[in-house]
Formats: sequence, structure tokens, C-alpha cells
Amino acid sequence: MRRPVIAGNWKMYKTQAETRAYFATLAPLVARSMHCDIIVAPPFTALPAAVEAAHGNSISISAQDVCGEAEGAFTGEVSAAMLVDTGCRAVIIAHSERRKFFGETDERANKKIKAALAAGLTPILCVGETLAEREGGKTEEVLERQFRSGVAALDGTDFLPIILAYEPVWAIGTGDTATPEMAAEAHLFLRQRAAEAFTPELASGLRILYGGSVNPGNIKGLMAQVEIDGALVGGASLNPEAFASIVNF
Repeated sequence: MRRPVIAGNWKMYKTQAETRAYFATLAPLVARSMHCDIIVAPPFTALPAAVEAAHGNSISISAQDVCGEAEGAFTGEVSAAMLVDTGCRAVIIAHSERRKFFGETDERANKKIKAALAAGLTPILCVGETLAEREGGKTEEVLERQFRSGVAALDGTDFLPIILAYEPVWAIGTGDTATPEMAAEAHLFLRQRAAEAFTPELASGLRILYGGSVNPGNIKGLMAQVEIDGALVGGASLNPEAFASIVNF
């Protein structure tokens, strides 16, 4: 039985003061939510405040990105060791906005996954197709390329802690959501690719989240699908009451 994961990605929102206020509201709302893992991903500057505010409860803190290099002359980058030093336990890798706006490549995502794993972080690898790719019948081609390139050269031990997030680009921030059946179909395809790349046993334990305009109104329908193991929540995670409602689906 795969344990569900509900993760909130704040993107470029919230100061440290806003972060502390958020957790003061969220923590009591999810204090008894033992049915799933809860992850919150603030921006880099709010990570220490988030770790401090989440201390002593069941909420884990994730970063939104990481550098694939351990250290060096990489202005503006943050290493996996630095994230661990703040208290982070996970990191989102290759979110569609990183791919679209900042030129994130599959090869770079693979390097970031390896860096995260070496530092003891849980990578949350994002994959997903654009509207043009879906309408062109290329969804499976895109998902297979992004998955295989992202986990290239990993062995089963390395792959074990990875979480996948299927986020159709056309559904992110648009209010449009893939139907539960559409999402489950993509999740099943990814699980089959994992079985081919590694083993059926590892694939059966792989947790695959859905991301794309998830909100309190559609989370139950999504979570009713056996192939959907949780959600990567964007805009709705900025409101602690709304995010708690999603956690407590």
C-alpha cells in the first residue's frame, strides 16, 4: 500500500513573516492528519522560517529547485548540501515552469536528481506534456522521454526514494484539470515505464502525484483513482485553510 503524499508548491510567494503566519494556521488543521505525508515547498528565502515553524509536527519542508553541482562558481545557485543545512528533506526537480521559463533540460534534471540523492534529499521529479503535445498525440512519447532521461543510469537503490509528479502543463494555473481518468492513465503509463526500467516491485511502490489546478473541490475525485498517490498543489496551497482541506481529503 503506497502512502499518499500531499505537497504544496508556493512558487514565488510569501516572505518569512508570511511563512510563520501560514504555519501557525496550518499546523493545528493538519495535526491529526496521519493518513498521508505532508510536504510544503516555500521559496529559498523562506526555507529557514518554514523549517523552524514546522518543527515538531508532521510537515516536511521541500525546496523548489537545486543545483546539480556540489559547489563552485555558480552565481545564484543553491546546492543540495545547502538545502540539507536549512533542514529541507525534499526538493522539486524540473517543474514545468523551470522547463518553460528557465530552460531546464532532461539531462540537467538527471544531474539534479543525483545531487539530491547524494545529499539525502527526496527528489520530486516533475513530468508532463504541453497542450500542443497532447493534441498531437505525443503525451506518452513526452512522458517516456522525460522519465527515462530523468532517472538515466540510476540503479534500483537510487530510484527507490524518488517521487514522480505528473503535471500536464496545459492544466497548471489555468483552472483546467485533467479528468481523474486521464490522470490515472498517465500515472499507469509512468508506472509501467518504471517497471521496465527497474523492476515491477519497485514500480509498484513508486508514488506518483498529480499536479495541475488541484483544489479542495477536485481532490476527492483524483484520490479515488488507485493510480494517483497524491497531489502537487500550486495556487491552492498558498491558503492554509484550502491546503488543509486538500490534505484532509
